[in-house]
Amino acid sequence: MSAKAISEQTGKEFLYKHINTSAAVQNRFRYATVTAETDWDRLTQEHQWLLTQRLVVKPDQLIKRRGKLGLVGINLDLQGVKDWVKSHLMKDTTVGRAKGVLKNFLIEPFVPHKQEEEFYVCIYAVREGDIVLFHHEGGVEVGDVDAKAQKLMVAVNEKIIVEKHQYMLASFIVGLFNLYEDLYFTYLEINPLVVTTDGVYVLDMAAKIDATADFICKSKWGDVEFPPPFGREAYPEEAYIADLDAKSGASLKLTLLNPRGRIWTMVAGGGASVVYSDTICDLGGVDELANYGEYSGAPSEQQTYDYAKTILSLMTREKHPQGKVLIIGGSIANFTNVAATFKGIVRAIKDNQEPLKEHEVKIFVRRGGPNYQEGLRVMGEVGKTTGIPIHVFGTETHMTAIVGMAMGHRPIPNLPPMAAHTANFLLNASNNTVTPANTRTASFSEPKTPNDVSPAKKSKAGLPAGNEIKPSFQATLQVLLAHFCIFIFFPFLAFVFSSALTPGLPPL
Repeated sequence: MSAKAISEQTGKEFLYKHINTSAAVQNRFRYATVTAETDWDRLTQEHQWLLTQRLVVKPDQLIKRRGKLGLVGINLDLQGVKDWVKSHLMKDTTVGRAKGVLKNFLIEPFVPHKQEEEFYVCIYAVREGDIVLFHHEGGVEVGDVDAKAQKLMVAVNEKIIVEKHQYMLASFIVGLFNLYEDLYFTYLEINPLVVTTDGVYVLDMAAKIDATADFICKSKWGDVEFPPPFGREAYPEEAYIADLDAKSGASLKLTLLNPRGRIWTMVAGGGASVVYSDTICDLGGVDELANYGEYSGAPSEQQTYDYAKTILSLMTREKHPQGKVLIIGGSIANFTNVAATFKGIVRAIKDNQEPLKEHEVKIFVRRGGPNYQEGLRVMGEVGKTTGIPIHVFGTETHMTAIVGMAMGHRPIPNLPPMAAHTANFLLNASNNTVTPANTRTASFSEPKTPNDVSPAKKSKAGLPAGNEIKPSFQATLQVLLAHFCIFIFFPFLAFVFSSALTPGLPPL
């Protein structure tokens, strides 16, 4: 499931078109949208009710509690609406911690009603099914509905049935629930829902739908636009990556959080992207995290190149006084060819090497999976040839360790990589004079200094210098012993015990 918020206008359009209820739903399709480009004369020609009715106007930008924020104009004539929009259009507004610009507005007929005619209804999805909340008081002062509202749990594949003689409010709620299921909503809230002797009025509405159901609901949804949350603008680069994703069997996702941020990520895998983002925030980088996204599902070299060049282009538009870091991370891939995807990233780095150096970008890489050694090698080589600081790590390094290095919370090792052989996984690294016990990592972008060389081991007591057993010979002996135990001795013992415990088997 991918729950994405839709605008109030889109939600009401779905409701007015597809709800099936005996309750009389009033003011169907009576709404008009206003932006900075709106021609008011043309708008009134298309919606002539604007000239004759009292009106309500409000921003339609995924802002909740607009009434308490003073962002609703009530009981106005058309000129009053024009003046209200003019005073708010393209103005900076703060909602909680989010700061944004008001630029989309919704105009609807004003509905005179009494306080006791306002109700609250909400339907939302949980693992076990769907929950229906209902409260007999709605509106701005509804309060804590989770504590006050009546709650009905509707399990998966269950239906709500209403008798013909029941009140039209119950009929509307049943129709609303059926609409919720048929159009794959994940959240649907109406507050207030006004019920009068004339029928039902949907005044304010907030909704989310399951975006992955597009292939099922395309005929009913049409072309749905998913507006960004208030305070975050929609960027053409996000649309470009979304288009690449739609044309590919792989997964390519990009969301810009703070284009001026210092910490950028290019993470393989949806789960890994969450882990890396959480780690960055946990280490105090929430205000500097620039983007969120992932590439996975075995993208081709060209697709990875297109994804990488988009991120590199975005991160080299504005300089940061402390420079910037790019975290190219991931866990151990199952089937993605790491070498192929890294070659696409390497191409993008080469094409953007001058802006990367100008913006003082440091790159930290951690990856595992099929052909990952070759991928790390080419990534290390591009650091050498371009002069860009690229610190490369393999599966011997914890996947989030590079976050602490990138943010300056832990030192960056500057050591050669350990040779990839079986002994590395069976033996303690402290017995190896080439790789110290505290790390098995590599940083290819910086020259090795004399301080990085481990001191030679002292001769053991009673042995002359040079006659001690070489670590490589020790490793070989221990590997041979381990293989003997695993493949010969242990199977032999297992056979002996099974023969002794199983009657009828011939003795050895």
